Amino acid sequence: MRWKDKAIIAFDTETTGLDLFGGDRVVEFAAVALWVGHDGRVSSQEVHSWLVNPGIPIPRASTEVTGITDKDVADKPPFSEIAEEVRRLLHGQITVAHNYPFDRNALGNEFRRLGQQWPEPLAEIDTVDVSRSVFKDAKEHKLAALCQRLDVSLQGAHRATNDAEATGRALIEMARRHDVTDDLVALLDWANAVGPPPAEGPFAVDNTGRVVFRDGPHAGKPVEEHPLHLHWMTKARARKEGTWDWRFPEGARRWARRWLDVRGSGRTRASGKSPHPTVWGLDPCFS
Repeated sequence: MRWKDKAIIAFDTETTGLDLFGGDRVVEFAAVALWVGHDGRVSSQEVHSWLVNPGIPIPRASTEVTGITDKDVADKPPFSEIAEEVRRLLHGQITVAHNYPFDRNALGNEFRRLGQQWPEPLAEIDTVDVSRSVFKDAKEHKLAALCQRLDVSLQGAHRATNDAEATGRALIEMARRHDVTDDLVALLDWANAVGPPPAEGPFAVDNTGRVVFRDGPHAGKPVEEHPLHLHWMTKARARKEGTWDWRFPEGARRWARRWLDVRGSGRTRASGKSPHPTVWGLDPCFS
């Protein structure tokens, strides 16, 4: 699949705080669709953004960062009224966020409150991970620092639309500078990102877009419900012709390792946000 034939959906959330599993809520969501031209640069874009009434007071500390007040969201829709539009924007798309686990958990919690599952994008790319790979000697990988290194404009930081657009443009600029092949698998390998599992192997995609186990003790169940089994699959060996050989193909083990690294931990590796599990960093599959 040629990734430049599809839009890159860069998204960002602003929240009432960092305690996502302790009750903090989304107050702003933005998704910016960016298309890449023949020269590898952004050719066009489309912006979608909402202020969201979180149903709880916005703490002063959050307002100091985002500028969003209780008055700003008083007449705005709750997340339940925009959930389907958010799902449409993310489902089956190549998505990117800066510190992806945080934004995924923020939105994932909102969907769970509605009894809904994560929209299951085609690919999930974290520009924190890409920055760490591309700029190995950099002292920090915050969005503002990354944009400065790439000469990407970021005005009005900590507002969802501005951060989302800058994130998408930063990814595209890094891909252009590194001449990433116009192939989705190549993009995901370069970005160490989560994408579709290998067509042949122990995983399948169900009719909702979730990756499930094809067989074994958890056949038909989503991999996110059994991360420990997924980890076992990366290590499992079987006795074959007198030697211990890998039980599962390398492609499947590589995909599982990447899934656990990007989605299974839910913890950023370079951010000012606290990685402490009681704050926000621990994904519910391990909580």
